[in-house]
Amino acid sequence: MPLSPGDSPGFLLWHATLRWQREIASALAPLGLTHVQFVLLACAWWLNSQGEHPNQLALARQAGTDVKMTSQVLRALEQKGLVEREVDPNDTRAKRLRVTAAGAELAPRAIAAVEEADARFFLPVPVDEAVTLLRRLARPGD
Repeated sequence: MPLSPGDSPGFLLWHATLRWQREIASALAPLGLTHVQFVLLACAWWLNSQGEHPNQLALARQAGTDVKMTSQVLRALEQKGLVEREVDPNDTRAKRLRVTAAGAELAPRAIAAVEEADARFFLPVPVDEAVTLLRRLARPGD
């Protein structure tokens, strides 16, 4: 006998994810970013702050995004003046990413907005419990 929807972990996760995505989208809208634009900008900004200038493949791996989609979103971020893509002198097929001054100003504000939305969303669950569970679900083989 199948579980009722209210007893199905997958169905509940689906609904929780949809609610979380709506809250993140709402937090980012005033900043003019979509959720995926935020993730890629924040990852690129963080990597740049660590002294790295990743190529698109490295950024996609860091963010957990599809490489082709990453390229499309980076074009949008480039058009907004938030990132620059430069040909890698060691591999002319690859493009190195650098967050612009405007991107470096926006990234921490966007991170703060997302962290605030996360704090509201996860308020019913102790943070350490949420992080432990989500790490287990995100990387079950590790």
